Amino acid sequence: MADKHLSTQFDSELNSLSSRVMELGGLVESQIRQAMVALAEFNGDVARQVLETEHRVNQMEVDIDRELSSVIARRQPTARDLRLLMAISKTTANLERVGDEARRIAKMVQSILEKGGAARALPAGELRVAADLASAQLRKVLDAFARLDVTAAVAIMKEDHILDREFDGFVRKLITYMMEDPRTISSGLDLLFVAKAIERIGDHAKNIAEFIIYVVKGADVRHSSMENIESAIR
Repeated sequence: MADKHLSTQFDSELNSLSSRVMELGGLVESQIRQAMVALAEFNGDVARQVLETEHRVNQMEVDIDRELSSVIARRQPTARDLRLLMAISKTTANLERVGDEARRIAKMVQSILEKGGAARALPAGELRVAADLASAQLRKVLDAFARLDVTAAVAIMKEDHILDREFDGFVRKLITYMMEDPRTISSGLDLLFVAKAIERIGDHAKNIAEFIIYVVKGADVRHSSMENIESAIR
């Protein structure tokens, strides 16, 4: 991931941290997939599996942070190396929050199941498009992070509005359903939280893309316009 150092041990430590981040990313991707299966099938057993994975995600975040602290204390990195380690820490935190969003979806599925059959009249299946988009963004940004690919990072940030548009469209449709049949309001609100969780997964992918730019270019592009971001990477 990083340039070669005189200390091959330092390179090994950086590669180990990178591998752990990718492992965590794969775990939360799996959580998202399971959460959406639980929603599509209204499957309580799959929802429970998502919830049971949470402790593994949380423990991995703690382990990576511990390893990061050890590397920083021993190596006292500067410049790009320090930026990389900071970005790994922030990326890990964002991935843990993606896991939280998958957990939230699973909890909403459980809530919907407890409320009975009214939810089946709602357009839950239409969230699949948004979920696929969010999963794809997360997968692409993890690949970009592994390669520190600034061009890919910017492309991911530009795609964020597509997921936002899917969210807005689903909310409008959901409100129409709830207005037409008040019995669906309670489960409809659960689905609204699911839609928001999916949208937030896209936000976390965008955050990770910003960290890639920070590592490579040394520019903090958070809260910046796309014009300023493209200027910063030139």
